[in-house]
Order: sequence, then C-alpha cells, then structure tokens
Amino acid sequence: MGKINLTTVQFKGTPEQEKQLREMLSSLKGQQGATMPALQQAQEIYGYLPVEVQKIVSEELNVPLEEIFGVATFYSWFSLNPVGKHPVSVCLGTACYVKGSGDVFEKCKEVLGLPDGGTTPDGVFSLAATRCIGCCGLAPVMTVGDDTYGKLTPKEIPAIIAKYKD
Repeated sequence: MGKINLTTVQFKGTPEQEKQLREMLSSLKGQQGATMPALQQAQEIYGYLPVEVQKIVSEELNVPLEEIFGVATFYSWFSLNPVGKHPVSVCLGTACYVKGSGDVFEKCKEVLGLPDGGTTPDGVFSLAATRCIGCCGLAPVMTVGDDTYGKLTPKEIPAIIAKYKD
C-alpha cells in the first residue's frame, strides 16, 4: 500500500456538490455492494475522497466509516488528497524500474517539490508513483494527465514539466 499523505488540506466542497452526492447516494441506498460505485461517483463529483465526503457516504449508506476508509485506501484509483490540474504519474513497475524510472521519479519530486501523493499549493500539479500502465516497451514511462512520455531520462523532466506550467 502507498504512503498516505497526512498534509492537511482544507476541504472546499460546495452545497451543490453535497446535494449531488446525497441524491446519488439515495439511489444506491440499500443496494448490496453499493460502496464501490458510491465512492467512484463521489470522487467524480469532488475529484478526491476527503474524510468529509467519506462521512457522508458512511451516513447515507449506513456503512461504517472504517469500511469506507478501507475501500478508499485499498484501491489505487481512489485519492484521499486533491489531485492537481496536471497529475504527474511515474510508473515504478518492474520493466520501468529496471530501465531507471526510480531516478525519473526522484527528479520529478525534485522539480515539483512534492512527495509521492503530494499536490502543489496552487493545485496545478500532483505527483504519484504508479504500477504498470501497460507501456512496458516505452520504459521508463511517465504520464501528465492523458499525455504519455516514454524512454525517459531524468534530465528530460524539467522541460516536460515546464510545458504544463500555467
């Protein structure tokens, strides 16, 4: 399991988001196995799953908060922290790691000034280590949003990140 970033981020949910969440949850109430689709849809609404959102899911589905948290932290596609406008992911799967993705990831941490799972204070970038993304022939691989970069070296990272600075 990945490291949980305990950086305190002030929750900024809107009343409209909460209304949308509660309406969605009422349609799932009482359904067996509703936790996973509820969390997926909650993350679509908010972009991540802060404890405030997990509590609402727990209350509305009548599922213990511990179970909600367990599901949210078990599956890698859920995020407990806000994700940046430009999420940066570096594959640390075997093929990429053997080809140097560990060094690429360290350079990303340095350039962005972020730990694994962190988000820049301005919300522009987030950084995550991932496992195989299915591009082993391009190892080592990094993604920035929907853009994929392969056969990387650490010295290419500053220029790639600079393309996404707002």
